[in-house]
This record gives sequence, structure tokens and C-alpha cells, in this order.
Amino acid sequence: MTWASEARGAAVVLNGRGLPDWLHPVARAAETIEPLQLSRFLPPENGSGRQSAVLILFGEGARGPELLLMERSGSLRSHAGQPSFPGGSLDPEDGDPLGEGPLRAALREAEEETGLDPRGVQPFAVLPRLYIPVSRFVVTPVLGWWREPSPVGAVDPNETARVFTVPVADLTDPANRTTVVHPSGFRGPAFQVESALVWGFTAGVIDRLLHYAGWERPWDREKLAPLDWSS
Repeated sequence: MTWASEARGAAVVLNGRGLPDWLHPVARAAETIEPLQLSRFLPPENGSGRQSAVLILFGEGARGPELLLMERSGSLRSHAGQPSFPGGSLDPEDGDPLGEGPLRAALREAEEETGLDPRGVQPFAVLPRLYIPVSRFVVTPVLGWWREPSPVGAVDPNETARVFTVPVADLTDPANRTTVVHPSGFRGPAFQVESALVWGFTAGVIDRLLHYAGWERPWDREKLAPLDWSS
């Protein structure tokens, strides 16, 4: 029996105790950040949208603090080939979307997509719910500390192309930062790291976390990376 199935009936709670000192600025930012400080796309007031959650998992690697990301399979109908946080839709068994549901879903999806052992993850905060108009997902970002790292990799190649970590030092390096421009008119921050272009929802959340945690370094916002319609 996997942890995910065992955890269906177990309590999943936020715990901010024992975090490494370098993670405290993120935890403090999560306590005060407002929805519109993260994104202009907020959940519809009528309650519509597909409830989902993502896991923003901070660990400590050979080069210091790092984030866990994955690259979606190029064959998927939604967000094909894009780097993203692990995550997905809430199942009915996950519970209340306004309670423990997003925590359960974020950990369950991360296990299913990357193979990590959720028992080594300490959820310490949640960010305000956001909205992805193109897919109608209402997303709750769950912040976690990878207290006990475990091996990770693409569990199902049909869904996940690869799983990788990115040092925070690379995310804050101005040389790796750019602004993407989509033919639809979308413009937003992006990161060129680990042979990947991280953009869209994932890059937007990372950009805001770096800013409000005080980790952001000045970068050239006029440096553009054009996208095509297949992106």
C-alpha cells in the first residue's frame, strides 16, 4: 500500500517548525502575500473551475537551496512539454478544497508523478488560490520543505518527460531570466535553467516568491524570448 492510499484517512497539517533558516523568508512571505500580488488571474466568483493543487517543494542540494520541477510529456493535450510544479486535480477522497484537500492532493500527485516519498515532505504554508484561464484550473500552491529527500524520476513517461531540481541560485541569476512573449499577447517572466524554459503559471509563481522573499536580483525585463503557437 502506498503512502498516498494510507494518507486518505490521515490528517495532513501545515507545520512551520524546524525549517532551515534560509527558508524563513519564504514562510514569512506566505503569511502576508495577497492574491493580486501573485497573479491578476483569480478564481471566478461563481465558484466554477477545476479544483487543483501544486507542490512547491524546496530542498537543499549540492549547490544550496533548490526547487523540484518536472517537465510534462509532449503528448499531453494540456501544457504539453512545459516545466511545472508537480500537481493536479483534487479527487473527492482528498477532502475539502478549502481545508486539507489541497495538501493531500499536492502530496498525492507529487508521489504519482515524481515517485518522491511524501513522508519526507513537510508542508509549511499555502498560498492564495489562483486561476489558469486556459485550463480553468483553480490552483492552490502548497509550499513544502523536503526534510528527507528521496529518489525522484518520471513515473509515467506518457505524463512526465523528466523530473529535475533547480538551484535557487540559478533562478535568481539575472543571466537566466527573460520575458516570454506569446503570439496570443501573453507576456510574463521566464527562467532559462536546466536546459528548459520555465514560463507561464509556474514561472509567475516562482517570480513572485523570489520577489517577496527578498531573493530577487535586478534583471533585464526587456530581454525577450518569443514563443510560438505550439507553446
